[in-house]
Amino acid sequence: MTTMQHTLTFFGVSALAMMALLYLRPELAHEASQMLAQPVKPAPVVARAPVQAPGLSALMSTPAPAVLIDNQPAILALDDKAIKANRKQQAFVTSWLSKRYRVAGDAADMLVSTAYSTAREIKLDPLLILAVMAIESGLNPFAESPVGAQGLMQVMSKIHHEKFQEMGGTQAALNPVANIRVGSLILKEYVKRGGSVEAGLKTYVGAAAFETDQGYGSRVMNEYQKLKLVASGKKVPTFTSPVAPKPVMAEKASQEQIAGL
Repeated sequence: MTTMQHTLTFFGVSALAMMALLYLRPELAHEASQMLAQPVKPAPVVARAPVQAPGLSALMSTPAPAVLIDNQPAILALDDKAIKANRKQQAFVTSWLSKRYRVAGDAADMLVSTAYSTAREIKLDPLLILAVMAIESGLNPFAESPVGAQGLMQVMSKIHHEKFQEMGGTQAALNPVANIRVGSLILKEYVKRGGSVEAGLKTYVGAAAFETDQGYGSRVMNEYQKLKLVASGKKVPTFTSPVAPKPVMAEKASQEQIAGL
């Protein structure tokens, strides 16, 4: 109570002193009233630039090594007519695959463009690459099998680790661009070694040592034929009966089969 009494006495004396000062100096009272009358200005609002997400190409890009011919970069030149036809074909294929496998248009466009550029570089049919991608993973870049086959083309990254070295190591196996490139190189190697697409596909699925690949090659070639019709501008239904999964026997065999090749 004593402390409160002293505090009130202090404020009371201060108020009296202030009133006396304002009475003796009226100009101070006028300035104080003007200051109190002025409206408070709000703080300026700083406009922030909208945050833009990086494009798919930036998120998924992996620099592919340049192809050298006689120590000079290879230049793949196409005339204007061929370029236009190629773009039109890619647009047909992108639209069809996007609808068939329920993949976003931008993502499908990136996958198709990568398949075409890779095929042009290593001289392999891009529609065959896309057919293998479709059957292997349904265009899911993060697919992984129980035996460790990864990505769009279900590459055994532990076995083919040397092919990923120039792209950052085996952790790039789930990168769509790296996976397409490595898978396409493996596919071309097997086709060349087997002497035919059918033999190459049989080795690719890990069934080279078996009498049959349990229909894997037929499913890939069926998808390939559909893609050829689509690329030519023909209308092909996007829905068919569900594609059967890759045989477990072939998956289990692939690790031993490829390791011995």
